[in-house]
Amino acid sequence: QVQLVESGGGLVQAGGSLRLSCAASGRTVGNYAMGWFRQAPGKEREFVVAIDWNGLTTNYADSVKGRFTISRDSAKNTVSMQMNSLKPEDTAVYSCAAALNLGVFIRGSIHAINYWGQGTQVTVSS
Repeated sequence: QVQLVESGGGLVQAGGSLRLSCAASGRTVGNYAMGWFRQAPGKEREFVVAIDWNGLTTNYADSVKGRFTISRDSAKNTVSMQMNSLKPEDTAVYSCAAALNLGVFIRGSIHAINYWGQGTQVTVSS
């Protein structure tokens, strides 16, 4: 089993930055694609960004391109997401996830996600 634990959420003003991290334990996630989904109140969960198992390929939702950057450290079994130029519409619970391939994230195939973190709140004030 894999446990994913997010950290780094919080309250920030519009235009500010936050860095979310996701630490995996229990077993290595080196063979998994990793990524982030978010869910705002009253809205469906949506794909944000993902990175493949070797860190060579990434995919971003159009809404965060140019502002968010994902990276992973396989040695530390962690994945991070740097969020810059935050907007009020970025307010949501952000959840880390692991899946067997990047396509799961790109297609938004939530049912195919193998592991989820518990989520961390990001609130952007205007």
